[in-house]
Amino acid sequence: MQYQVIEDQEFNKVDYTKIAIQKGEYELCTFTGCDFSNSELSKIKFIECEFVGCNLSSANIFGTSFQEVKFEECKMLGIRFDLSDGFGLAIEFTKCQLDHSSFYQVKLTNSIFLDCKLIEVDFTEANLSSIKIDNCDLAGAVFERTNLEKANFSTAFNYSIDPEINKLKGASFSMPAITGLLDKYQLKIGIQ
Repeated sequence: MQYQVIEDQEFNKVDYTKIAIQKGEYELCTFTGCDFSNSELSKIKFIECEFVGCNLSSANIFGTSFQEVKFEECKMLGIRFDLSDGFGLAIEFTKCQLDHSSFYQVKLTNSIFLDCKLIEVDFTEANLSSIKIDNCDLAGAVFERTNLEKANFSTAFNYSIDPEINKLKGASFSMPAITGLLDKYQLKIGIQ
């Protein structure tokens, strides 16, 4: 199969569970309402693309490149971002459901998560410095040896982060969610 460059195209309501996506490099393309669940997306390059209202749950993204890619209102359960191509990785998520996904050892600096569900997401050893996590649910998310320096958690909630095993210098937090930094001590904290 020949590797092709696909530019400036719109893909609407394509069911990639029934037909395989063409391997290649997608630049400035928009995917709207497409179903990629359990699909083979390995080693495809997405550059300045947008995914709107798509289902990418459990898609195989081994070696896949995401450069300046935006996901909006997408269902992305169990995605292994730790297997994607980290070169030039820049992602923005808005109103996405990323439960049970993995960002293990992924460099996500300056990425944005806005109004997302990040239930039980693995951020172990990830670099999240300067990241913005705005109004996101982080219940059960794992932060171990994670770089969160200058990260903005001001409006994030349901997180549990151990300051002793994560880098937090310059990170922003707000009440009452900041109590998630003390969970390991099992303290009873009253907010007045």
